[in-house]
Amino acid sequence: MSVRSALEIGPGLVLAVGITFAAQGLVAVEKAVLGHELVDALVIAIILGTLLHTCFGLAPFLKAGVDFSAKFVLEIAIVLLGASVSLATIADAGSLMIGVVACTVILSLIASYSLCRLLGLPDHLATLVACGTSICGNSAIVAAAPVIGAKSDDVAASIAFTAALGVVVVLLLPSLFPVFPVSEWQYGVFAGMTVYAVPQVLAATAPVGAASVQIGTLVKLMRVLMLGPVVLLLRLFKGGAAMQGERLSLARLVPWFITGFFLTMCLRSLAIIPDTAVDVAKGSSAILTTVSMAALGLSVNMRTVFASGGRVLVAGILSLAALGALGVAGLMMFHPQ
Repeated sequence: MSVRSALEIGPGLVLAVGITFAAQGLVAVEKAVLGHELVDALVIAIILGTLLHTCFGLAPFLKAGVDFSAKFVLEIAIVLLGASVSLATIADAGSLMIGVVACTVILSLIASYSLCRLLGLPDHLATLVACGTSICGNSAIVAAAPVIGAKSDDVAASIAFTAALGVVVVLLLPSLFPVFPVSEWQYGVFAGMTVYAVPQVLAATAPVGAASVQIGTLVKLMRVLMLGPVVLLLRLFKGGAAMQGERLSLARLVPWFITGFFLTMCLRSLAIIPDTAVDVAKGSSAILTTVSMAALGLSVNMRTVFASGGRVLVAGILSLAALGALGVAGLMMFHPQ
């Protein structure tokens, strides 16, 4: 990284780190006053970041660092998280897990796209909302947009709504855990199959327990791996002239951090990574994830979201409800653990 790049990234990264410290401080206050942690630092970081952006805006000189924190810092956290996951975690589920996740993604794409079209959304916008909801939020939207020739306005609207609804899900989902008779493992599977993006899965599962974080992340990354086949299908059926002369790179279809996650998971399973290093990796992953959560919040402006149009909001909510129903159906395929 050049000095110029570091200077550009620095201010936004410092702000995200500052929000992380503030979130950790509020958690300490919770424990001192209530005797226990009521709201996780990850969730507090998202709320603080969103409030700052919504109330005061985000200065241009902060954007590079916020984007870096929300993307690259998170990717490092995910790779480190792989060291805390063993292949034994999914040994019992095996091919059934893969099949359920694949079916959930496919059915969610169909349901979300159909709902969007019924509400009168244009084809490109409906496709982007469906991809963002069903696969992996912003990453899926950004990957699908050039393939189908989507306009920048459609990309901005779909990203705004999926980001905002994703934050709402992260805030509400953990509060539902005590209401329903499910184990941490089951909750993690449901979160992995329904929450929009990888960082949001981490934020939604961390308040429940380590088992939820591990299986939730694994299931979510399986959903992310569906991005490659889906993008290829979109290129085949919807691409046309939009992708003429372009080639899809392997990096776009399989992001490097997914490969890194599975590599560190395999190293842990083979006992190549010692237990002391595993503890360090888990702690580092938690800190970096909170920094990325702060950046995620800083990227959401609720004023812009609500100004983008009611039909997109309704489409997003209905798509989320359909994904939740599919998640429940998929969860029923597994025995309680």
